Formats: sequence, structure tokens, C-alpha cells
Amino acid sequence: MRPRVIRKSPQNLRVPPHLADWKGERARFAWSDARKELTGAAQGDLNTGRLAVDRHLATAVRERVAFRFIGRNDARRDVTYAELARQTNRFANVLKRLGVGRGERLFILAGRVPELYTAAIGALKNGTVVAPLFSAFGPEPIRTRMAIGEGRVLLTSESLFRRKVAGILGQLPALEHILLIGDDGSRTDVPGTLDLATLMEQAADDFEAVPTSGEDMALLHFTSGTSGAPKAAVHVHAAAIAHYATSKYALDLHGQDMFWCTADPGWVTGTSYGIIAPLLHGVTSLVDEADFDAERWYRLLQEHRVSVWYTAPTAIRMLMKGGAELARKYRFPDLRLVASVGEPLNPEAVWWGIEVLGLPIHDNWWQTETGAIMIANTVAMDIKPGSMGKPLPGIDASLVRRCEGGGVERLDAAEAEGELALRVGWPSMFRGYLGQEDRYRKCFAGDYYLTGDLARRDAEGYYWFVGRADDLIKSAGHLIGPFEVENVLMEHPAVAEAGVIGKPDPLVGEVVKAFVSLKPGFGASDPLRMDLLGHARKRLGAAVAPKEIAFLATLPRTRSGKIMRRLLKARELGLPEGDTSTLEGPA
Repeated sequence: MRPRVIRKSPQNLRVPPHLADWKGERARFAWSDARKELTGAAQGDLNTGRLAVDRHLATAVRERVAFRFIGRNDARRDVTYAELARQTNRFANVLKRLGVGRGERLFILAGRVPELYTAAIGALKNGTVVAPLFSAFGPEPIRTRMAIGEGRVLLTSESLFRRKVAGILGQLPALEHILLIGDDGSRTDVPGTLDLATLMEQAADDFEAVPTSGEDMALLHFTSGTSGAPKAAVHVHAAAIAHYATSKYALDLHGQDMFWCTADPGWVTGTSYGIIAPLLHGVTSLVDEADFDAERWYRLLQEHRVSVWYTAPTAIRMLMKGGAELARKYRFPDLRLVASVGEPLNPEAVWWGIEVLGLPIHDNWWQTETGAIMIANTVAMDIKPGSMGKPLPGIDASLVRRCEGGGVERLDAAEAEGELALRVGWPSMFRGYLGQEDRYRKCFAGDYYLTGDLARRDAEGYYWFVGRADDLIKSAGHLIGPFEVENVLMEHPAVAEAGVIGKPDPLVGEVVKAFVSLKPGFGASDPLRMDLLGHARKRLGAAVAPKEIAFLATLPRTRSGKIMRRLLKARELGLPEGDTSTLEGPA
């Protein structure tokens, strides 16, 4: 029988950890000190782009590789901090030449290619807000998000533009400039667009980062809700302080590390920890353009001597499915920390890490809204497999129960279970949902941000994820809002109504399952099911579209007309249906 706790000791650690004394560091920690450590000053300019790149130019870090890009064909391109400074300056000058300035929005829809990383940092230097999009999105999610964010500039590849953007241009009145990355490095000549390579060649190498305060908007990250449109979470330049501190404590980044964050920059992890955090620490990041392939990943870990690896539970389960023998063809002597985020990591995966990689996998927890890691199993901490760990320095976490009138009751007993709440004040906390102030206010009660996640805290202060308090679907680390999927299904001429749930799946956590009722004149059939699946995949993209569709004569609704997704899920899984007193008509 496996022990319940994986004990750590100094002998387990190859590098002295930044967070060796969890209790003592929490007692000493202050965000003002973290800001001073990052910037050299307790106040003043906080431009994320300058802090990520330009501040290293007066040190030996300038000649260190910032990004090692690996193409789909295995071509390697190393970009030093000095070169990254020049390229990001050029992109900032491109935006300036186009008249795009502080506070305006650049949307980026691209694969993991060098131009994406250059554009993100260059835009931040220019004071322009960066809004990353997942390249697997279909046209409708792209249109919705760009409309909410009022994107003035879009950077994308020629192929993505033709397949996903060209057909929705008439629905994006705020969009003025489209910058195209040529496929396979070629130049582009698409009417109504601008060739990025040409603009970059014409731009100057010098640019003085625009002075931005900590409260100036820096990033827009979209997260889906259970109803209504996706939410655009506003993050500010002060978030860099949290990116710096949390990657120091939770990921234990040191200057000589080779760091690999496998998350796509279209999601918050891929931006916060795939772009910004490693640059703040002056480390080298590995970026692989190719899609997941188990043997390729093992080979990259070995060949590029990755020391810190930040990935997702879905990827880990896919590696596990590939078998231990595949992993044992490779050696990882430099690997010293493996961390995971996106959804709860099951205990078997933690132990698999020890048995196959020689290291446990360290789970951590945070959200799009928190902007940075909040709770983690740190490198020096004893691990309880299945737990998300303990709050990092500077993070005050509690379990609460919501009360009538909008307040909360703290649950301080050992083995308490309730909604996870965080006391406000950390720098990367989102500052709003763009255009949805009421929705934003509902996330708070007094001094607490209410996460919507249910958790348990054991007697030793470890937190354990219990479940979501709402209907959000977590699939392969992606948050999917049912309403968005339902809307697209209901656009099909055969569909009268649709309800969407997350169905547990051992590989990706949850898959999207849709229940539809049909309009008169249409009958349930396999050809119609395939047509609906294809329709949704075309509009939403493979990551968001349902994997299963079931036909029902009617969907359960409340008397006010709201589809009861909870009831759909209970019936699908054979769970107790709970209170059905608000159900419309016969259950």
C-alpha cells in the first residue's frame, strides 16, 4: 500500500529551493517587498514588457537564450534576450506607426510561433492590451471574444485568417488592422491585411517602453460563464509582481533553468507562465510548435535538458496511457521539478511521476481570475497525492459558506469543507469583467473573492478540490461554458433546444455532451447526429464542440424557462436528482 504522504528532505532537492521554510516565509512576506525585488523600487513604472526583457540588458542575462523555438519539422531557433529586446521594440514601433497606443487591444490568434511571443511583449511595451486567443477556436468564439474586447488589431497567420476570420470580418466593426504571419515563413499578400514581416523590417530597433502604472490594463483573458457571453477578465501590469513571486515559489525558477510550459498562450497559463514569468526570472524557455506527441515530448525533455516542466493533467494522463516503457527509452537527469495545473491531478498521476520520471508531480491551483498560482505543492513541501497543496506566501485562503444578504461565514474547523475564498490584495487579481460590472461585483463578499470552487482543508492546512459550484466544463484544462455551445447547436435548423453538460472522462477530465430536442419535421437519426457534431465542430472548434449528442423529446426546464443542466447531468450519471420543485411540467 502506498503511503499517504510523499516526504521531502534536502537530499531530494538538486538545487536549494526558494521556498524552504513555508511557514516562516509566509510570516515574512509582503507584496511591497516582492515589487521591490522585481523592479528595484517600491513604486513607479510597472511596464510588464520592460520588466520581462529590457531590464536584463545591463546584465549578463542579455546574451542568454530567452526562447528556444522548436518547429514542427524540428528546426531550432534560439532567441537571446538581446535579440528579443530588438524584435519586441520593432513590434512596438509597428503598433506606434499604425497609431495603436496605450489601452487599445491587440488580439493574437496564432500557433506557438516566434511572432506570437514577440508581439505579446512588444505590445505590452507599447502599453497596448494583449488579448490571446486559442488557435483551435472556430469562427464564432473568435467573433464573440473580439467583439467583447473591441479588438482594434488582430495578429494571425494567413491560414487561420482564411479559415476562421475572413468570414466574420463584417461583424467586427472595431477591427482596423490585420497583421498576417506568412505560413512557413513566406510573405503574404492578402487584400485588406498587412504583412507582418515587411512591417518588422521597416521598423526601428529602438523603443522606450511606455510608462504604465500598476493599475493600467495589460491583458484580457476570456473565461466562459454558465450563461451569457464569455467573460473578459481584466488584468493589469501589477500582475507581473505576482507572476514573478509565484513562479519563484511554486515553480522554483532559477536563472540557469531550462523551463518548458506546455500550455498554449491562448490560455492564461500559457501567457502568465509560458511567456511572462520565465522572462521576469531571466530563464530560458522551450517552446514547441507541434501538437502533443508522447514520444516527441520525452525526446524534447531529454535533448534540451529541461529542468522545470509545467504541464497539464490531461497531458500527463495521455503520457500514462502511452505506457512506462516509452518513457524509459529516454533519460531526464536534468529534470528536477514537474508541476501541473488546469484541473485536479489524481493521486495515480503523482505516483506515476515518481515511478516513470523519478519525480512526483506537483499539483497547483489557480484561475483565470486570480491571474497567478494561489495554492501549490512546492518543491520542498511534503506532498499528499490528490491535494492541491497550501497557499503561497502573500495568499490568504479560507473556506466559507455564503449567507443570505451577500455575506459569508468563515469555516475554520479542521477538515472543513466549503467554497474556496481568497482575501483580496494580491497583484494579479483581476480588476473586472470588461463591460460586466454587476457580474464582477457578484464575485466578492466583503474582503473575499469567491472562487466558485468547493474545497476541503485538512488538519495540516492542505487544500483538496471537491468540485465546481456552477456548471463550467473542464476539458483538457480548458474551461467551456455550456451556454456558448448551446447557442451554436440551436443555430442548426433541426434543433429546438439544447442543454450541455460535462461528462466525466478518464483522459481529459470531462467531455462535452449535448442533449437536444428537435423541431417538428425532424427525426432523431445517426446521420443527423453526425451533422450536428460537424456543425458544432466547424463553428466552435474541436476543443469546445461536443463529443456526444443525445436526442430527447423535451429538456428539463425551470418554470422561468432555464434548462436544468444539473438534472441532465444527474440523469446521465445516475446520481440523485435533488430538488425538482422548480421543474416545469412533468419531470
